[in-house]
Amino acid sequence: MTGTLKLLRLILRRDRILLPLWALVIGLIPASYIKTFNSIFTTDAERLAYAKTSQNNAGFIALYGPLHGDSLPVMVAWRSGFIPIMIGLFALLTVVRHTRTDEEAGRTELIGATVVGRSAQLAAALIATMAASLVCGLVVAAAMIGNGFDAAGSFAFGAEFTLGGWAFAGVAAIAVQLSGSARGARTIGIIALGIAFVLRVGGDISALGDGKLSFLSWLSPIGWLTHVFPYEHNAAWPMLLALLFSLVTVAAGVLLLGRRDLGAGLIAPRLGRPGASAGLRTPLALAWRLHRGLLIAWTFGFAVLGLVFGGVGSSVDDLADGNQAVTDLFAHLGGRSGLIASYFASIAGIVGLIAACYAVQATLRLRDEEQTGHAETVLSTAVSRNALLGSHLVFSLLGPAVALLAEGVVAGVTYGQGEIGGIIAGTLLQLPAVWVLAAIAVLVFGVLPRWSLVAWAAPAICLLILLVGETLQLNHYLLDISPFTHIPHLPGGSVPATPLVTLTVLAAVLAVLGAAGLRRRNLPD
Repeated sequence: MTGTLKLLRLILRRDRILLPLWALVIGLIPASYIKTFNSIFTTDAERLAYAKTSQNNAGFIALYGPLHGDSLPVMVAWRSGFIPIMIGLFALLTVVRHTRTDEEAGRTELIGATVVGRSAQLAAALIATMAASLVCGLVVAAAMIGNGFDAAGSFAFGAEFTLGGWAFAGVAAIAVQLSGSARGARTIGIIALGIAFVLRVGGDISALGDGKLSFLSWLSPIGWLTHVFPYEHNAAWPMLLALLFSLVTVAAGVLLLGRRDLGAGLIAPRLGRPGASAGLRTPLALAWRLHRGLLIAWTFGFAVLGLVFGGVGSSVDDLADGNQAVTDLFAHLGGRSGLIASYFASIAGIVGLIAACYAVQATLRLRDEEQTGHAETVLSTAVSRNALLGSHLVFSLLGPAVALLAEGVVAGVTYGQGEIGGIIAGTLLQLPAVWVLAAIAVLVFGVLPRWSLVAWAAPAICLLILLVGETLQLNHYLLDISPFTHIPHLPGGSVPATPLVTLTVLAAVLAVLGAAGLRRRNLPD
């Protein structure tokens, strides 16, 4: 692995902002939950009642995992149960970025012309990613110990975060060998992450009933991590399973790397027809062919979210029974009349932010087309740049609408009780904010194409504001950076037109500026 250290330095230089950002910021999120729980539960009796209800709540178990215990440290660790999945996603994307993306762009071939070992680039990407995951875990442990929590439990809690990153860094090491493109590697990795999450959810919810499918949790690295139970059991063997999984997947990735050609993947691309069918002779038809798999996958995922959130809604009344503080919390997060309306209004903001990630991903498909040379080929015909951009923007703008509609319908039907109209309306109201983030991606792609990945910073900042903005009582000027803070709350609130129109106009202006930049720059760039 000659040259690994030099490549590691290069990765750290390229990601000198991104790596510390997600490692440190995500590591500090659990500390914000301490203040939240202390403000909600003013007595031990209230916290114990909440814990008792949550232990048997299928919706909360689906989101955060099983709850064992009722102390404040246990509740904080449980409430953070979804965060290791976020770390796994960041780790996966980081490994793909510094391996398959560089190979696809031709940088790997240039580096390989020097004195560099075949496995050096993969090794450097894994070391950097795993080091960032380790830093994230140490930040968690230090923050918890600083708040007076038990040291052994704090390190077990931090290990959950670290091993979540390590496990899916290993998955990415395999994915980049299987696919011949960065987009394909990301898709394989994200599907693996989704399957791991679904297995964990299915097993843990089954354990509430007859337990016949509870074994599914033990088929998932995410399931292993949720069974560590920091501050209660500090179970070591689930952590050992995750560590072993990481080592095996990394070793498999290195082995597979030696079995493929540079620039190729082990899964051979399917050969296409020698001539285009009638359905592929317009830019929009081609865009549909490129985006349809993504649209179907995201729509299905949003339907699953609707099923989970709708199920949780049916038990929100039980959670707040006799605890005015919980009722006030939901009312503060969103909505103005009725606890259930407030709950679904707050969930709409979360779902909208997830939809924005889909919009950014769909928009950046244009950058993939440019880097692979496909866009240049299309533009060599009578297709204009505006037509090419517009065909993809149809799916960047309307694709999230379809996914949000699916979530709203499924959530409304699952919950029932006459709220379906308000739930769907509240979900679809997130579209102007989603379009703003998609338009930012268009602007970056059109003006600074080499910095296209910076477009992901917009949903990351919005996520940070959503997670800790209110808890840390940030200045309202900082909160207003997120377009989602300007969206009216439904069900349960009024719908003024001004913020919706303003956000839509802002999105249109940003998109027009991006289109103007695309017309004036070289392609590819």
